[in-house]
Amino acid sequence: MTEKEVTKNKGLVQDAAADDSLGDINGSVSVPKGGSFWRKLWAFSGPGALVAVGYMDPGNWVTSVTGGATYHYTLLSVVLISSLIAMMLQYMAGKLGMVKHEDLAQATRNRTNKTGGIILWIISELALMATDIAEVIGGAIALHLLFGWSMIASVLTTALDVVLLLLLMRFGFRKIEAIVVTLILTILFIFGYLVVSSNPNLAALFGGYLPQLQTVSTHGIHGADSPLVMTLGIIGATVMPHNLYLHSSISQTRQVSRKNKEELKEGVRFMAWDSNIQLSLAFVINSFLLILGASLFFGHGDQVGTFGQMYNALGDSSIAGAIASPVLSTLFAVALLASGQNSTITGTLTGEVIMTGFLHLKVPMWLRRVITRGLALIPVVAFTLIYGGDEGKLDQLLVYSQVFLSVALPFAMAPLIAFTSSKKVMGEDFANSKWMTWLAWIVFVVLTGLNIQLVFQILGQLFG
Repeated sequence: MTEKEVTKNKGLVQDAAADDSLGDINGSVSVPKGGSFWRKLWAFSGPGALVAVGYMDPGNWVTSVTGGATYHYTLLSVVLISSLIAMMLQYMAGKLGMVKHEDLAQATRNRTNKTGGIILWIISELALMATDIAEVIGGAIALHLLFGWSMIASVLTTALDVVLLLLLMRFGFRKIEAIVVTLILTILFIFGYLVVSSNPNLAALFGGYLPQLQTVSTHGIHGADSPLVMTLGIIGATVMPHNLYLHSSISQTRQVSRKNKEELKEGVRFMAWDSNIQLSLAFVINSFLLILGASLFFGHGDQVGTFGQMYNALGDSSIAGAIASPVLSTLFAVALLASGQNSTITGTLTGEVIMTGFLHLKVPMWLRRVITRGLALIPVVAFTLIYGGDEGKLDQLLVYSQVFLSVALPFAMAPLIAFTSSKKVMGEDFANSKWMTWLAWIVFVVLTGLNIQLVFQILGQLFG
């Protein structure tokens, strides 16, 4: 390395064009060359959990609970279909990272010009900001409900997770994965307890997983969004672009030789196992959210449209019935806080992946996190001050932030499908099969159309 290069690398911003994705943790986790299936699965388990977090973040909660409270178990089929789509896309993202040793941002930037790379970076950054806004709002409302702090104090307190995350990163990537899994299991057990306590109608529940035409009906209950709008909301809040960038990067944390085709095939297979198991947990949690709305709040959809209303409803016997208690409300707020903190961890990692991959620039994690969280705090603090801490306005901001996610999704999906379907890019052994390619493009067209409709719907509500 020349003296000039050494000097250049001493600055805050470094040229990262040739760097590995998330270089500090890339290839940092060893995997056994032999041993049982379970031993190898354990070694590969972890990245899927960080990906699954994005499918159960606070942005999903209001839509799922309200959907159940308004249309009973009907929309469970939408939760199932969304989860299956997620499994397919995340498999492609993880496979791209392992086979090409590039994350999706790097792969896209390396195959576009500089102007295209900057445009895609801006779109991706807006989507990440939107995700971060949901995390801030979810975490702040949870703190407000649990401790009674003012909303502005709760919002500002969420900035402290910057310090928390920086401390966690010092303990190694496996420790981060363990913390994320613990928080996921916390959310799972809390909602499992809430659902069991609500005594749902099992026949109607399982029947809800069968696709029904009512899910795309434009005729809704008076005063409530139509089933189609609820369907769009569930899909739009479930399949998020930042997860595709993240998985294509953290799938590379395992030490797998790309020169050994059989070892690479095995690595891809165990990556898929890990991803699908963790996404199955996300599916269960999202189902629990909708089931909770259907079994406890059916007929009261207009009274559970915000986090605070859900919290209060769980303690109100006139809404939740005989099982209502402050304990249920507290458990709900704890799960909301866990969800927000989990999403913070993955959002930070994704921010570095996007900036490094698209701009070929690398900044220290603390600076990256301060910038990302600072940009997310500005609109949340502004809304909090302007509307005097009105939680309903913050929930509206959360809903509108999902518009950016809907706009950004096609720009992440299209290159992912194109790259992983190309034998020139992936090679004969790792390119998507024809049926998966066709299915992926059909899903792309349908999701893009639904998301465009969702954007117009939300903008219509905002300016109508």
